[in-house]
Amino acid sequence: MITVEPTQVNAWFAGRLPAGWTKVAPEITVDREEITVLLTLESVELGSDASDAERSEAAAGRIAGWRDETREDRMSIAREAEARFERKVSWGAQIGDHNALFTHLAVPVMTRLRQPQRLVLDTLVESGVARSRADALSWCVRLVGRHSEEWLTELQSAMECVRAVRQQGPA
Repeated sequence: MITVEPTQVNAWFAGRLPAGWTKVAPEITVDREEITVLLTLESVELGSDASDAERSEAAAGRIAGWRDETREDRMSIAREAEARFERKVSWGAQIGDHNALFTHLAVPVMTRLRQPQRLVLDTLVESGVARSRADALSWCVRLVGRHSEEWLTELQSAMECVRAVRQQGPA
C-alpha cells in the first residue's frame, strides 16, 4: 500500500473530473482502503411554495439521473485513480441537505472487546437498536463521531500539521 497524501488526491481529482459535473470543489475523503468523492450538484428549481418533501424528492431525482448519466465516466475515472492510489474509489452526490453515496465500501475491522463493552453491544442488539454486534459497533462509532465532531476535527488538523512537518524533514 502506497502512502497517499489527501492533498495529492484532491489535486488529481480537481484536474481529472469533467468541468461540467459541479461548480463546487468535490469533498474528498481518503482512508487506507477507500477514496470517497462527494460532488455537490446544482439544486432543482422549484417554486417558493414547494414543501421540504418535494424538494427532497426533486434532489433525489436529480442525483439518480446524474448517477445514471455519469456511470461510464465515473467508472473510468475510478479505474485510473484505483491504479494510481491503490484504493477503491466510491462516489456520492449531494444537493442541499440531501445526499446519496453509491458504490462505497463496508470494510470489516477486527477489534478486541472486554465483557463490559460486549455487554453494551449485546444490549443494543437485544433491544432492537442494532441487528448484530457489528451493526451495534457501527452505531456506536457514528454516535461518538456525531457528538465529538469538534474534537475529531481538531485532532485531524493536528495530524495534518504532523504530516507537513514529516514531509519537510530535518532542517
